[in-house]
Formats: sequence, structure tokens, C-alpha cells
Amino acid sequence: MKIFNLSFEKSVGGVIFRKDENNNLTFLLLHYPSGHWDFPKGHMEISENEEQTLRREIQEETGIDKLNIILGFRESIRYFYQAKGEERKKRIKNNNNLNIFKKVIYYVAAAEKTDIIISDEHTGFEWLAYEEALARITFRNSIDILVKADAFLEKNL
Repeated sequence: MKIFNLSFEKSVGGVIFRKDENNNLTFLLLHYPSGHWDFPKGHMEISENEEQTLRREIQEETGIDKLNIILGFRESIRYFYQAKGEERKKRIKNNNNLNIFKKVIYYVAAAEKTDIIISDEHTGFEWLAYEEALARITFRNSIDILVKADAFLEKNL
């Protein structure tokens, strides 16, 4: 029987949206170097609350510095993964576990600007209509978050 060392990490992310010229919602997805498409998210620092992490991570990953967080939506997902690539190298250097149990809390927020400046953590981005975003998102748990966020926005916008 193998026993794995496991780290717990908490991240905060955002289902970021805007209204296009026809008043339809479009959602921001980021393309990650591993090839998947997902929402912007990142590690929660010890000194931060969830809102502070959300605002910092969105600004760092997209350049969006003004968000209107829509109150009433807070959903989470959980998953296990093993660090690869640059993250693996960094974890080995810092003597951290390579196996991670991650919890990600998602909020919904409207972007005040649509110009995106992606970080070096990503290879691209797209603003997509709901159906296109559903088709582009790689992981099932993120698809579920988008479905819940869209239903929430339909009731609350």
C-alpha cells in the first residue's frame, strides 16, 4: 500500500462576465499552458480574505482591476492533482508535496473593462457566449460552475 504526502490548497476564482453590444452575456476564459480552458483563479494568501484573493488574482491574471462582485453566488469545487511542469520544479525546490488536494471557491463578477492583459501563467483568453464557453471549458466541475453561474445571473441581473 502506497501512502502519498498530500498538501491542501485553497484558491479563489471568478466567473467573470460582461455584456456585449447586444446586451448578451459573455464569459472570460483563460487558456492554460497545459492546454485546458478555465476561469481565472489563484492561491489564497494567509493574510487575505476570499474577496481580496479574488480581486488580486483577477488583476494579476487578466489586468482587470475593477470588478463588480455580484452578491449571493459562492460555489466551490474540490479535486486532487499532481504538480507538473514549472509548478513541479518550484515545489521540489521548496520541498513541498507534489500531490495536492485543492478547494476552489468561485464568485461571479462583472468586468468594467474588456481589455485583457494575460499573465505569463496563460497562453490566451477569450470572451465567449454561454454555449461557446460551455463547449470550450475543459473540466466537468468548471462546466458545472458556469451552469450555476448563468442560472444565478438570469435570476439576479
